[in-house]
Amino acid sequence: MDLPAQDTAKPEGAASRQSMRAFLSVLADSGGLVSIPDAIDLDYDVAACLAEADVGPALRFPNVKGSGAATLPIVGNLLNSLPRFALAMGSTTQDMQAVLVAAIEKPLPHRIVASAPCQEWTISIPSLLDELPVPRFFEKEGGPYVTAGAIVAKDRASGQANLSIARLMPLGANRAFVGIAPNHHLAILARAAHARGEKLDIAVCIGNHPAVLIAACLYLGLGDDELPIAGALLGEPLDVVSCMQSDLLVPAHCECVLEGTLDAGEPFVEGAVSEFHGMYENYGAGIVATFTQLTRRRDAIFQVILPGYHPEHCLLGGVAIAAGLRRVVRNAVPSVREVAVGIGGAGRLHAVVSLSAPRPGEARKAMFAVWAAVNLIKQVIVVDDDIDPWNPLDVERACAMRSQPDRDHVVIPGVRADRSEPLELGGTITKLGIEATRRADDREDWDIARPPAAALARARDILRKHKLI
Repeated sequence: MDLPAQDTAKPEGAASRQSMRAFLSVLADSGGLVSIPDAIDLDYDVAACLAEADVGPALRFPNVKGSGAATLPIVGNLLNSLPRFALAMGSTTQDMQAVLVAAIEKPLPHRIVASAPCQEWTISIPSLLDELPVPRFFEKEGGPYVTAGAIVAKDRASGQANLSIARLMPLGANRAFVGIAPNHHLAILARAAHARGEKLDIAVCIGNHPAVLIAACLYLGLGDDELPIAGALLGEPLDVVSCMQSDLLVPAHCECVLEGTLDAGEPFVEGAVSEFHGMYENYGAGIVATFTQLTRRRDAIFQVILPGYHPEHCLLGGVAIAAGLRRVVRNAVPSVREVAVGIGGAGRLHAVVSLSAPRPGEARKAMFAVWAAVNLIKQVIVVDDDIDPWNPLDVERACAMRSQPDRDHVVIPGVRADRSEPLELGGTITKLGIEATRRADDREDWDIARPPAAALARARDILRKHKLI
């Protein structure tokens, strides 16, 4: 699609560096945010524009049709590349995994504030589709979805807290289906509340700084609160404010907050829904949330994440999963340099592990550590540390030049699979491991043929002078 060169209008209002709009301003300054002035319909137009732009600029839609909340602009495609993730974490693509691992291991406590931008405007018993511009994305789905909602929850009995992302399909008035797998920590907390005869208090926060979204996607232990990790990613305590109808703490600088409860005793059959692999799944019955209040900024911006097999959806899962896997593999194989879970495997199914000078047997040890940690990962490739695990061409070259299938491929049938695995059969899937590392007995000389370093440096200077690089 043809797009304007750059955004013509920055986000409204003063922007705390902890807000989504601060990140939007950074994107706008670099030409990475584009406003679409045309009238855009909530039914499929938003999704189609985001899909066509895909790995291009973030898009802002100020002129939305088909909703009582048409005055709220929509933004999407904010985190559709690794450089965007690095920018959000104040890092580089080479260092951002180390930054994320450090944030997991040294979270920062919250800073509670008395008032917050996300509570400038209050609506009791909100009708979701009248108050929020919720898009419909794909033809076979049963309705529109809130896709960028970071959900805060806390178990009243144990105090266990959780921050996660789940899709919400409005069901009419103030109710919505919440799409969470049975092993999802949010589902576990909801079932625990139901067993006590209670409903689980939740707050759905929409329009967050990327640090909050990244933290919400992490695979941590039950009861490990992800919200303080967002503060560590920001480099300062995250400002939080108490909800108006519960004691939940939410990011003060987000755009909108839906306050309500999750009822594990009220099932609803969702029907067909798009998944990260790009096809539809039908998971049967899920659970329902009822919202009693909406608070938001007066000039709120509604964020969406294009679901299905699209870069932002894949990378939000992949970047977070990869950081967790690096910690797990490090415990088994200390020589791990980095782990990648990229777009090719939909940010869930394929992992690449980079090891420094692996000893015999360490590659397979790393494979089993990955499989034990994340059910969804079905293929693990282990490479040397001169290979960029996020670069699919580098990884393919390693497989082509450094592995022998009869010796280096590990096939393990009948392993337990996640319900979202596209090819699971009877709850299982076959796992594949590929060891694509250099071995001294394969070749005497592994040196790469290239001009001398000094000549390459001179060539770069010449090419820069002529604006060729």
